[in-house]
Amino acid sequence: MLITISEFIGRFHPVLVHLPIGILLVSCVLQWLSSHHRFKDLHQAISIILFCGMLTAVASCISGYLLSISDDYDKQLVNLHQWLGISTAVLSIVFYYLHRKKVSDKIRHWLAFILFLLIIITGHFGGTLTHGSDYLSFSGVDKSNSIIQKPITNIQESIIFDDIIQPMLQSKCYSCHGKTKQKGGLRVDDSLHIWKGGKDGIVLIAGKADESEIIKRLLLPRNHEDHMPPKEKSQLTEPEIAIIHWWIASGASFHKKVKELQQTEKIKPILLSLQKTGTEKIRVSDIPIAAVKKADQQTINKLTERGIVVLPVAQNSNYLMASFVTADSIIDRDIALLIPLQQQLVWLKLGNTSISDSSLIIIGKFKNISRLQLDHTKITDTGLAHLRSLNNLQYINLVGTKVTTQGVLLLNKLNNLQSVYLYQTFIKSTEWELLKKNFPNSVIDSGGYSVPSFESDTLEVTQKKKN
Repeated sequence: MLITISEFIGRFHPVLVHLPIGILLVSCVLQWLSSHHRFKDLHQAISIILFCGMLTAVASCISGYLLSISDDYDKQLVNLHQWLGISTAVLSIVFYYLHRKKVSDKIRHWLAFILFLLIIITGHFGGTLTHGSDYLSFSGVDKSNSIIQKPITNIQESIIFDDIIQPMLQSKCYSCHGKTKQKGGLRVDDSLHIWKGGKDGIVLIAGKADESEIIKRLLLPRNHEDHMPPKEKSQLTEPEIAIIHWWIASGASFHKKVKELQQTEKIKPILLSLQKTGTEKIRVSDIPIAAVKKADQQTINKLTERGIVVLPVAQNSNYLMASFVTADSIIDRDIALLIPLQQQLVWLKLGNTSISDSSLIIIGKFKNISRLQLDHTKITDTGLAHLRSLNNLQYINLVGTKVTTQGVLLLNKLNNLQSVYLYQTFIKSTEWELLKKNFPNSVIDSGGYSVPSFESDTLEVTQKKKN
């Protein structure tokens, strides 16, 4: 989408605004130092620095105004920041003029003090616009990867929007589409604004997930300019996108409980994975503490050419996730492409591919893997035996495979294993208690949830064929 000249210039504001902040702060410090005899020769240098600061302050005001008319930010906060910025620019001009006129040091010291305060206050509100009102009290932990939310002890009794959808939007979308900033005129922090949409129209069509703009943007390639969240931001995971898709397809209710919505076989284990016991910190992924060198770029390029998605699991991290689910005709020999990434790979998605037990021989050497999705593949108990060395494994999805209880029991020595998904496998109903006993610290998901019917449900009645 093309942008206007004014929008283009406005986008330089984040670059320009740091120049007057640094330059003018230096001029204030030098002004105070010049009162001492040993620094009296700084007078000419202060004039030059003030002149540069004055020009960049004016340029920042112009670019800031052009950026503000895009309506991407809270109007009241923008107006406050804008007038403080203008005041800073005007005061820098006055300061420069009086300094050239060589007014008394006392007056210039006071001007420097006022200018210093204005820069700090203006910068604070600029930070609020960009990073949110809580950026000063933020602890430094990545909010998008780790947030404290109400623990879900019974997923079926949870309110679908308040307990599940809203925390996802809060962690990944509020920074651009919240109360403080509304990129594209869109807010997603409450139902009224979500239904309203943004400048380009509505983003959500109840019951029609694939036609909803919010889903279209989420599913675009990460390097596409319209992909959301932007590629440099923390991304929604595939399970999170699947839940949002299911929520919209189910009518996008903001008040119903999970049990009141029709649940597909695909969404059931994803929902159950959100169920927690007690107060705990919910994390999108767990990353090893130890540092690791950057992965070989040529290897990543080869995987990308094959249609395999390889991305960092977090910003400023060399640990990677690889997803084969979007690639065509994946077979066992394709897994060998991952071998150079043994140290960096921590999250591997191989669901719905044609791999077999041969692939698990290679995967068993990837010691840092913590999440492994093997659902709807051809693996059996023979392949599971090769995974016994994955001591960092926390999550494994074996839904729709031919594994049995004997094969799964081979993994009971993995002390970090937290979640095992085993729906639609060859495990007998009489064997679930045995598995739970052998995996006391893990959630063993057997699927088979019961969803109550309601009078409002739509039922399809077909007539039996006559013999």
